[in-house]
Amino acid sequence: MDILVCVKRVPDTSENEIELNRAGNDINRDDLVYSVNEWDNYAVEEALRIVENAGGSVTVVTVGDEEAEEVLRREMAMGADKGLLLCDEAFEGSDGMGLARILKAAVEKGKYDLILTGAQADDGAGQVGGMLAAMLDLPFASLVNLIEVGEGKLKVGREIEGGNQEMNAISLPCVLSIQTGINEPRYVGIRGIRKVASVEIPRLGAGDLGLDAGKVGAAAAKVKRLDYFVPEMGAGAEILEGSTDEIIAKLLELLKAKGGLK
Repeated sequence: MDILVCVKRVPDTSENEIELNRAGNDINRDDLVYSVNEWDNYAVEEALRIVENAGGSVTVVTVGDEEAEEVLRREMAMGADKGLLLCDEAFEGSDGMGLARILKAAVEKGKYDLILTGAQADDGAGQVGGMLAAMLDLPFASLVNLIEVGEGKLKVGREIEGGNQEMNAISLPCVLSIQTGINEPRYVGIRGIRKVASVEIPRLGAGDLGLDAGKVGAAAAKVKRLDYFVPEMGAGAEILEGSTDEIIAKLLELLKAKGGLK
């Protein structure tokens, strides 16, 4: 099974103190430490496990500048067979639809049985996987936390409300967005990083992908970020103490007082 996994280079929140820039329209990106998006890392691990059991190959792809190549090498050190960098000034400022359009063009350059994305990335929109599937006219499932490979199809489990699990059969090829916790991503050692350090990673721009540059990038974006702001600090949480019945009674009183119950 040939699998394509879409990954993204994002600020590492465990290594950075995130602050707004002076204009208030973005975070301050000077001197930030970057890493692969957490959800995408789980998607790569799941792809590797599928290939280990069913055979095939794993390709990782990202849209970004030259520095985004580092996340491809990191995932190749993890075990992915190939990397693909979609790099062009025309791609800068693309919204979710623009990114999906770029990835669609890359998918159509290859032949893949399965396309995986993380459930969401640093902007939290969680939309690229679904848009990509729609553009490719392929079946799609989101928040996938279980995959079992069958003959020409997959059995997938999804997180739904109330902590319940939904099971579905989905035909191949398809697009899945992967939830964290589906597996335990493997450790990437120095030896693996050195092994792929000199591997050539193809770079494709708008022309290589057959894309109209006017349909991607900031000029074509239908969704634009106006500003960022830090929410005002509210009052601290109130800890309810007592027996279960006493806590329930106090909670009901609070909900009534705040207008949550009538």
